[in-house]
Formats: sequence, C-alpha cells, structure tokens
Amino acid sequence: MNTTLLIMAAGLGSRYGGNKQIDRIGPNGEILMEYSIYDAVEAGFDKVVFVIRKSMADTFREMIGDKIAKKVEVAYAFQEYDTLPDGFVPPADRTKPYGTVHAVVCAKDKIHEPFAVINADDYYGKDAFKAMADCLHRIANEENKASMVAYYLKNTISKNGHVTRGICTKDETGHLVKVVETYSILPFPDGTIRDIHDDPNGVILDPDALVSMNMWGFTPSFFDAGIKYLSDFLKDESGDPLKKECLLPALVDNLMHTQGLQVEVLSTNAVWFGVTYKEDKEYVASELKKLHDNGSYPPVL
Repeated sequence: MNTTLLIMAAGLGSRYGGNKQIDRIGPNGEILMEYSIYDAVEAGFDKVVFVIRKSMADTFREMIGDKIAKKVEVAYAFQEYDTLPDGFVPPADRTKPYGTVHAVVCAKDKIHEPFAVINADDYYGKDAFKAMADCLHRIANEENKASMVAYYLKNTISKNGHVTRGICTKDETGHLVKVVETYSILPFPDGTIRDIHDDPNGVILDPDALVSMNMWGFTPSFFDAGIKYLSDFLKDESGDPLKKECLLPALVDNLMHTQGLQVEVLSTNAVWFGVTYKEDKEYVASELKKLHDNGSYPPVL
C-alpha cells in the first residue's frame, strides 16, 4: 500500500527572519526537511508532496526535489490565494498564507492514499516516522480515523522567544480528546513554562503536557472536511483579517467533537527539535551533527 509524506513549506518564517525551510543547517549543508524525507523513506513512505509557494518552485526542485526524485515519487502543490475555496478573495493588504489547513487541502489533487503531514522546519525523529507509517497502514481502509505523534511541551519550547503549540489531552485508550491551540508559550526565568497570550504574567503550563508539532496522519477523506472547515473559517468575520490563520489542531478538535473523528496518539521515543528563531539554528545544527557522529545518519545524506 502506498503512503505519502506531505511537507508544509510555504510559510513566510517571519520570526526566523528568512526562508528557514531551505536554510542549510546540517553538517554538510543539509536542510532540515532532508532528514524527515530520509527517515520517511526508510520507514516505507514512497511519495513526497511539497506544499510551497509558486515563487519557490525552481529553488525547491534544484535544492531537494530533483535529488530525492531518484528514490521516491515527488509532487508539488501550491499554497496561493487563488487556491482558497469558493473563490474567496483576501483583503488587499494581507501577505500571510492562511495556515496549515489551507496548506493541506492545496494537495487534494495530488494525494489519493493515506498520508502524513509535517512541517518543513521541524525534526521529528526516526521513531516518529516508523510509528506513523505503521498506523497509516492500519487505518487505510477505515472511516473517520486519524493519528498524531505527540511530544512533551518541555522539549518543544524555545529560549529565544514564544512559540505556538497545540496542547493535547488523551484518554485511557490512547486517543485524543482535546486540542487547545496555545499561541504564546514562553519559558520563564523561574523554570516554569507559561502562556502569555492573554496575561503578561503568564498562565503556568504542565511541562509534561503532550503537544502537537503538526505530525498528523490522515486518509484522503480528510480533504473534503478540511475544505469545508476552511470555507467556514474564511466566511467568519471574527479575528484580524490580515493575520488570522486556519490551523490543523483546531480542525482536528472540531472534527472529533462534531464528526466523531478518532485520533490515535502514537507513542514513540522520538525527540523533536526545530527552528522558530534564527538563534535556534546553532542548537539544531549541533544536534544534527551528533546524529551524524553517532551513526544515526550516514556522513552525507
């Protein structure tokens, strides 16, 4: 059975100060998503779909697409305003993409098999891809099933600024029951981790809370639900029209409570790291070098 890896790489990287999706971070100039692709192919994925902006297409093909096409099928989908549902026209002053739900549904015509979704600028770990591949095979012919890989909040923050995380709750059967998108998570000098979105003093969060890092597993029926949700989101006039985004954790939470979507929380020993800020790059580079040095990856990917 075929499985696809969908990589969301159309974000602007405003906090990073550049196009972090293609910044060379590995010891031999590897970009971060090369590690995800390497791990996914090793786990049995046989197709990669890049969701990018049209202006990035030539660069992506040159840097990574043509290289990996020798080992895995490659396709491209474009996250642009002209792919919004119902002919929606954004405000003239808006420059941001419309978020991760829009990124996923842009790939509807490219994917007809179970698929995993990841961010381009995160490292998820080999175990995560193995667990996800196994799960996609299990749920391939089932309706209303999905999965996610969860990480501990304390391992996903940045000392260089606030981050957004989907804080998750699961039940005794290992299924997700709630996702709360939490927008301004920051480590404090006293060692606590707090949400400062509505309170400058912060609301203390559990460091061992499970969080989504946008590693999801879906079947193709998810696309229709995503398009409807995005359409309703765009018609809703609440929120800042120049900045609001339609995000996957919110959609998943909605489908769990309105459509009975069952989301398996996959247990792994995977360690996450990623680049939100430019200052994160040095740490990520050092961690990648360790993985090469200990044999987790060959000297050159």
